[in-house]
Amino acid sequence: MAWYERVLSVDRRLIYAAMGVAVIIPAIFTMHIPVTLSSEVRAVHEFTEEVKDGDILFLAIDFDPSTMAELLPMAEAVMRQVFENDGRLLMSSLSQFGPPMANELITRLAREYGKESGVDFVYLGYKPYPAITILAMGTDFRVPFPLDFYNQPTDELPMMAGVHNFDDVEGVIALCGGNAADMWITYVNAKYGMPVALGVTGVMAADYYQYLQSGQLFGLLPGIKGAAEYEQLTNTTGGEGLRGIPYQTTTHFVVLFFIILTNIAFFAQRSARARMRA
Repeated sequence: MAWYERVLSVDRRLIYAAMGVAVIIPAIFTMHIPVTLSSEVRAVHEFTEEVKDGDILFLAIDFDPSTMAELLPMAEAVMRQVFENDGRLLMSSLSQFGPPMANELITRLAREYGKESGVDFVYLGYKPYPAITILAMGTDFRVPFPLDFYNQPTDELPMMAGVHNFDDVEGVIALCGGNAADMWITYVNAKYGMPVALGVTGVMAADYYQYLQSGQLFGLLPGIKGAAEYEQLTNTTGGEGLRGIPYQTTTHFVVLFFIILTNIAFFAQRSARARMRA
């Protein structure tokens, strides 16, 4: 059997094994992979940097544990930046399985920075039907959320005094693992005219650059690379985004290796068959 035939008939278990080794290598050996900063991530960081001294940023944590590896580091980096600048956060979580996960992050960072619920941040929690919920928040946050996540009357929270809808926040950063991303663009930007940025998974990112180019988004955080860039901009040490880059790099090398190898084998096989026919 020719070498190219052996390559094209390789047992798929060998590929799985190679991917396993690629994942194990960064876990054993410390690797530092340089991260190039992109303009779309810089734009989100610069916007958030201006949220300070009591300003309010709306942060939508619209993902669940299935996409937390890419999106949770973004949420943590944004929250840290706002808290460090004494800004305030108004948050919701419109993904069905996301609220407890978001609450764990909020509770941990609030304790670390000494922030108080209802004063320094408000976590509204979850309501079904995200499109309807987002439209209702454009009228008044109290319409879909008469109570916050902790069952406190929203209207009685000190931070909510004078805060009624999206007009009363600086902007919206929505971290989405599904089609809720489209709803923030369609309703909050197009209907209510608010500046919106998105954080999405790597496989979703390509679908949203068009909105960035049209000005409907002022920034975009694409997947684990976007999380790593943001952590680098905020000087976050030991962040999950930067820690995830070596794993992504080694596995991508394995994928590219097999793509190149099998393409070479394919063309070698075709050339050999052509010579045999001649």
